[in-house]
Amino acid sequence: MSDHYYSNRPSAAHDRKTIEADLRGKKVHLVTDAGVFSKGGLDYGSRVLIDALDIPEGASVLDVGCGYGPIGIAAGIMGASSITMLDVNERAVELARENAAANGISNVKAAQSDLLQAVAGERFDVIITNPPIRAGKETVHRLFEQASECLNPGGALWIVIQKKQGAPSAKAKLEMLFQYVEEVTKDKGYRIYKAVKGE
Repeated sequence: MSDHYYSNRPSAAHDRKTIEADLRGKKVHLVTDAGVFSKGGLDYGSRVLIDALDIPEGASVLDVGCGYGPIGIAAGIMGASSITMLDVNERAVELARENAAANGISNVKAAQSDLLQAVAGERFDVIITNPPIRAGKETVHRLFEQASECLNPGGALWIVIQKKQGAPSAKAKLEMLFQYVEEVTKDKGYRIYKAVKGE
C-alpha cells in the first residue's frame, strides 16, 4: 500500500530538498521530504490560509496537521508567544522542528499526534489547520470537535477547505460547535473559515 501524508511512519525513501517561501513578508527556507504533505512547495490552500490569518500578539497557537511547518512558522513570524505543532506523520514532525529552528522561531514544540490527542487538556488562543481531507469527513469533523474543546473562551479555529472537498458540510459542523463562524475569504475554490468559541 502506498503512503499517504497521514501515515504515521512513511516508508518512502528520503528525498530531502529545500524550498523557499514568503510567509507574511519574510523569506524562509523550508526542508521538505518524501512522504510528507505538499513536499514540492507550499500548497495553495496553506498559502491562502497564511495570508488570511489574524494572530493576536502574544497568542498561544496550535497548528494541527503541521506538515513540515509553514503555518506554525508563519504564526511565529506574526508574534505568537508559543506554537505547538502536531502531525500524525513522524517525518513531518521532525521537519517542522528543524524548519522552525532554522528560521529563528524558537518558541515551538512539535509532537506526533493523532489529531489533538497529544494536547488533550491543554488550552490555546488560536488553532490553525489545513485538515487532512483525504483521511475522510469523519476525521475532519472529529478534529473540529477536539479543537472546540482545546480553545480558550473567545479563541478561534482557522481552517482552509475546498468547496468541492466538503466546505458546506464543514461549515455546518462548525456552526454546531462554535458561537460564531465567518467565511473570511475565498480564493480559487478554497474557503477560509474562522470559528470563534463562546466566551
